[in-house]
Amino acid sequence: MIPVLSRLLGACMLMVALVLTSAGGARAQEGPLIAAASDLRFALDEVAAAFTAQTGQPLRISYGSSGTFAAQIQQGAPFEMFLSADEGYVFALADAGLTRDRGTLYAQGRIVLFAPSGSPLEVDEGLDGLERALEAGLIDRLAIANPEHAPYGRAAEQALRTRGLWEAVAPHLVLGENVSQAAQFATSGSAQGGIIAYSLALAPTIAPLGRHALIPEDWHAPLRQRMVLTVHAGEEAAAFYAYLQTEPARAILRRYGFILPGEEPLAP
Repeated sequence: MIPVLSRLLGACMLMVALVLTSAGGARAQEGPLIAAASDLRFALDEVAAAFTAQTGQPLRISYGSSGTFAAQIQQGAPFEMFLSADEGYVFALADAGLTRDRGTLYAQGRIVLFAPSGSPLEVDEGLDGLERALEAGLIDRLAIANPEHAPYGRAAEQALRTRGLWEAVAPHLVLGENVSQAAQFATSGSAQGGIIAYSLALAPTIAPLGRHALIPEDWHAPLRQRMVLTVHAGEEAAAFYAYLQTEPARAILRRYGFILPGEEPLAP
């Protein structure tokens, strides 16, 4: 059922993307259409605002799961730039001739165990509190992004398997279409907690809603996040691509917990 729903949602989002860019004149007024992994929702909004304030150039950013966006680009969606949470999607698009090049690594992400205020779940980096809560029957639902197409969901599954908790957790999982939706589940009372992006846990609108603990990086494959300009990219998208590599943009990403190129620990 989940793969079918994912394909239907992907098709719907593709239709929306096509409608958004159907008018040639609208592109100049509204700015380039950019696809971004949902862990960037708050950080990239700040970067985009700074870019627009400096250049006067507006941007249209759509947030979602990296796998869904990659499929849409393969199907012809006119995104000019793609910021993926998994560089593998960028490489696949490049191999298909749909991008200008193989892109640039812009960050490495982290995952956290998040518990909303009032939850019986104790958070710690070793997930000992999660294990105790499961054994005590205190967990009805735990939110993660869908591992089938969301890199942060795959990282969550890998971490739970490394810790030996996957089998115990699996019956309680509620899957978000992307990590941003998983964070909504984890903060709204729909779940006792969730494994979400560190960048979202640090967001001003989410941080006060609960508590979190970083999960060890070596419990999952590195979340190497890569961006690329597609064959549809114009000058405005190229300018934003370049801006994301400047120190003002890097400072914002750093503040949201991302590890940046040239800074430890970026895995090979």
